[in-house]
Amino acid sequence: MKLLYGGLSPFVRKVMIVAHEKGLADRLERVPAPVNPLQPPDLAIAVNPLGKIPALTLDDGTVLYGSTVVAEYLDALDGAPCFFPSGAAKWAALRRNALGDGILEAGQLVRIEGLRPGDKRWDEWKKVQLLKVMNGLDAAEKEAVDLATETLTIGEVALVCALGWFDVRLPDAAGWREGRPALAAWFETVSGKASVAATAPRVPA
Repeated sequence: MKLLYGGLSPFVRKVMIVAHEKGLADRLERVPAPVNPLQPPDLAIAVNPLGKIPALTLDDGTVLYGSTVVAEYLDALDGAPCFFPSGAAKWAALRRNALGDGILEAGQLVRIEGLRPGDKRWDEWKKVQLLKVMNGLDAAEKEAVDLATETLTIGEVALVCALGWFDVRLPDAAGWREGRPALAAWFETVSGKASVAATAPRVPA
């Protein structure tokens, strides 16, 4: 299996945390395909019509894209641990996954706005996206005491990837730890987990 990836992509990280937990990381041939919002992602477009990563090419040539889709495919390859539970736990996991992804997507829009020339920036748009980020973080704080630190679901994975991305890409824009002690404590604990530490984003020197 070939995985298009970028080292700082939080969505790729979501897939890789699942792969590490499932013992599948060594089965993934990782193909660098960094996506820059200011440049056309030629390789990514060649594999995924949306030009996004991650994209997973299976041995039969089938391509899967979207971090949740790829993660669920890997999760379905064998049994434990299970990142997509059944029953009532399923909806909590999927809701938290949507929350983590939504926080990320709004944060990425904030970052992209900051890359524009000064005279082309839309401050009101940025404020709306930051409001989404803050509301999402506040929602995560309210249920932080219920978040797992060992047997993770896709919900916890999405949230840890979102928070890790903010630390690297927008450390000052959100100030996400301020006023969110339970979420900060959970993040610190879960960041020590082997699969989470192994995939932590690192800006090249």
